[in-house]
Amino acid sequence: MTARRELWGAPSLRAPLDRWRERDALLKDGVLALALTLLSFVPTLSGVGAQIGDLPERPADALGVGLVLAQTLPSAFRRRSPAACLAVVAVAFAVHQALGYATTFGSVGLYLALYSAGAHQVRFRRGLAVLACAGYAVLAVVLDRLGSPQSLPDYLAFGLVLAAVRQVGSTVRARRTEEAERRRLTAEAATAAERARIARELHDVVTHHVTAMVVQSDAAQFLLTSAPDRAAGSLTAVSDTGRRALTELRYLLGVLEATGEAASADLERAERAPARGRLEDLVEQARRAGQPVEFDETGERRPGGVEVELAAYRVVQEALTNAMKYAAGQATRILLRHGDEHLGIEVTTDGPVSAPVLRESGPAGGRGLAGLRARVRMLGGELNAGPRPEGGFEVRATIPSRPVQE
Repeated sequence: MTARRELWGAPSLRAPLDRWRERDALLKDGVLALALTLLSFVPTLSGVGAQIGDLPERPADALGVGLVLAQTLPSAFRRRSPAACLAVVAVAFAVHQALGYATTFGSVGLYLALYSAGAHQVRFRRGLAVLACAGYAVLAVVLDRLGSPQSLPDYLAFGLVLAAVRQVGSTVRARRTEEAERRRLTAEAATAAERARIARELHDVVTHHVTAMVVQSDAAQFLLTSAPDRAAGSLTAVSDTGRRALTELRYLLGVLEATGEAASADLERAERAPARGRLEDLVEQARRAGQPVEFDETGERRPGGVEVELAAYRVVQEALTNAMKYAAGQATRILLRHGDEHLGIEVTTDGPVSAPVLRESGPAGGRGLAGLRARVRMLGGELNAGPRPEGGFEVRATIPSRPVQE
């Protein structure tokens, strides 16, 4: 079995098969119909086929050849017009049997037409099945009147074979429909998840940068009257923060519009995508907004997966956003612990805080800390956030260096 799979998986065979699958259905069915027609006139295959009349054999003539062709050539349209294909083939088979012509391989076309009607007919499926059954009953009566030696059990057995062939086609159609529905639902779920992820990304970007800009603007207004020479620095910080926000927003919207892929999937655009290596920018931005921030790292920094880089960036970004909003001016400490298997993140802020910043609500796939907790868990890590006994709050996260593969 393994050797057979390797044989069919070989590039020399896979490429021609892929090209053949891409061909139009009419072309492929036309080749099948031609092959069936040629095989119908091979003498050694004359005993292979459908036969029910068992009437005295009639010599072959032009009419017999025409009936054989009428049972094979319509197979070229078996997927495009399955009902018409079955009607033509069934009538030709019935006349062929009633006139007593010898069995040919071309009668296999009846089985093929029945299978195609079950597998590819879209409308009037039940009506077509009823007409086929009625037509077969008429054929059985005609053959009996013409002196066929077949008995009722013989007709019933042959009818069951025909019904089984049609049922095989219906089963294939049902499975194909179920698979298409499964793919559709999977695509819808992926689209919904992607929309939720983009919404979380936009929330993180907008909330953090707008918060920083508001704090910096308030500081600039204060300095315009108390220390005009220092106001220019605060206004420059507002401008830099706005540019950073626009850069990240362009990146997110560009990915969403152009490809619909995850915002962290494009390594070549890493200079525009947030990453762990750009945490210093967040720290400097918070310091410009007047938030005292200490940043430290332990261990040897190792490159992680892009999703890990982005998750670490968002954890620190959300923690700093909360610090600037609810604990403005309070000391904030960021510690990154680099390990062989995990990355540890600790963000602590002294109190007091102006609001219950860590009180979460809504589903786990929501925004802010709830969304971050869901993101970290998807990567196989954990995120905990809560108040500190001595005041303030803390955010702790442990993220595997490589995402867990589901």
